[in-house]
Amino acid sequence: MFGVVVLGVGMAGQVRIRDLVSPLPSSPAEKFSIKGFVSRRALEDQQGVKQIPLEEALSREDIHAAIVSTENSSHEEHVRSFLEAGKHVCVEYPMALSHAAAVQLWDLAAGKGKVLHVEHIELLTAEYKQLKKELSGKKLLEGSLHFTGGPLPAGFASLAFSGVSRLTWLVDLFGELSVTGASVEEDVEAQHVKLTARLLTEEQRPLTWIEERGPGLRRSKAISFRLACGTVDRLPEAPRDAVGLFAQDLCIFGQKLLGQVPDEALSAERRRILHCLQLAERIQQLAKGQA
Repeated sequence: MFGVVVLGVGMAGQVRIRDLVSPLPSSPAEKFSIKGFVSRRALEDQQGVKQIPLEEALSREDIHAAIVSTENSSHEEHVRSFLEAGKHVCVEYPMALSHAAAVQLWDLAAGKGKVLHVEHIELLTAEYKQLKKELSGKKLLEGSLHFTGGPLPAGFASLAFSGVSRLTWLVDLFGELSVTGASVEEDVEAQHVKLTARLLTEEQRPLTWIEERGPGLRRSKAISFRLACGTVDRLPEAPRDAVGLFAQDLCIFGQKLLGQVPDEALSAERRRILHCLQLAERIQQLAKGQA
């Protein structure tokens, strides 16, 4: 059994606690035993789980792993602290707000012999799995992905990093990308911001990624992928999985701790994550006029 602690009890943290208290039967998630949660606020028990101080979570020998569900700006600090304390770590994306910091964290995890797992539930959604199946083996000519949502809460990263899950979609679908340009439009008073990034596939096919946030914007994704054999311009309808996304991710984390994920798959995942962070960093630089 792996003793685990959850950092952060926002929406995602609450779901993490729920999935640990009632793990998916006959799955690697049953190997976890939740020992407490950590929060900056003094809180009552959450779903029967007690709050413990951060220092205790770092030092207790019966806590072997941490799940970091805090605001983006604190991910790097928490991941580093738990790795240095000899704990395995599962962290929400983005794992850090720079490529260099992410490389350091991976190296630290390897040096400590610990698992560093970055949650990417966007690759686990039923609609994404169906989209990937529809695009498999087809030649892209050009495409775009436009995400909209409400204003980012305090403590979240810039659009380039907070939206790295959309970059992850594009990289997972079309392979490694390069950045040819980026711009940002912002109305601070109206709390509206729009990032536009221009990308190229290795076959020199153009992709446009737009990340737009502001009051009243519905959370949605609009796609348009022009292919040699036609166009895909809407997300496919797919029945929702019976198992929740965070529960699926918890099973993947458990598989890694149990040594059930091949080294080749781990290496490919690390390359993809670091590549997406490198893209986000370059997009951020260009959007700020720091080319």
